[in-house]
Amino acid sequence: MPHCGTIVLAGRPNVGKSTLFNVLVGQPLAITSPKPQSTRSPVVGLRTEGDHQLIFVDPPGLLEPAYLLQEAMLEAATDVLHGADALLYLHPVTDEPWPQPDASAHPALAHAPAARLLVLTKADLLDRAPSFPSTPHRLLVSAVTGQGIPQLLEWCKAHVPEREFRYDPTDVSTQPIRFFAAEYVREAAFALLGDELPYAVAVEVDEFREASDPQYIRATIYVERDSQKAMVIGRGGRTIKALGTRARQAIEQLLGTRVFLDLRVKTLKHWRSNARALERFGFKIPATRRT
Repeated sequence: MPHCGTIVLAGRPNVGKSTLFNVLVGQPLAITSPKPQSTRSPVVGLRTEGDHQLIFVDPPGLLEPAYLLQEAMLEAATDVLHGADALLYLHPVTDEPWPQPDASAHPALAHAPAARLLVLTKADLLDRAPSFPSTPHRLLVSAVTGQGIPQLLEWCKAHVPEREFRYDPTDVSTQPIRFFAAEYVREAAFALLGDELPYAVAVEVDEFREASDPQYIRATIYVERDSQKAMVIGRGGRTIKALGTRARQAIEQLLGTRVFLDLRVKTLKHWRSNARALERFGFKIPATRRT
């Protein structure tokens, strides 16, 4: 009998969720950045091996919301727990004495599935070996060196139920290419723009021609102020060109084919605090904030 189940990675911002997610899936699906809170919408990745299909979900970090977009991000992070079969709660490890959390350390996880594992991340950054061993409820891992990854995958396989596969074994995600194209443009923004500007960036794919060669993708980068629009474009268009090149290369790697990426920049004032704009970008507004 095959085994299939959904496993959610959870944790506060900047604990290494997306990096570990990409290693578990075997594909760079989720965008990564040293800057926190780069994940805004849950990313789904599939790993099918033998008679096991693992459906990994990388949601936004469990943050303290400061504005409506962040409230929607927290809503998305908790919504994915409904129907999940197992939870990986991520926390960065340290070689200093510290109170060890458990896999229900955040109040938002009160209704998470019973199968939970505390995953201590970033083991490669330790100055010395930790003074505590891994246990059935706690595992030390490094997405950089691969430490603990085989054991983590075995735990995941052991905690998904007997069930027919939900997806084709050759699939790597349940989400469309449009989603990843927009995400890779945002990843380029986090890599190439200043500390605060990427948080004001939203990306919408306006057109995608799969039949063309190269495949044609037209997308709009939205910012909140005209001054930000000028910074994204850059002098002589240099910044937008660099953004496009970086994002195009990531999309081509995912698709395995040539891509022509056509980027525009527009201003959508205060979109991070505008419910209508957020719904347009695919975010679910918390019921308490609906008017």
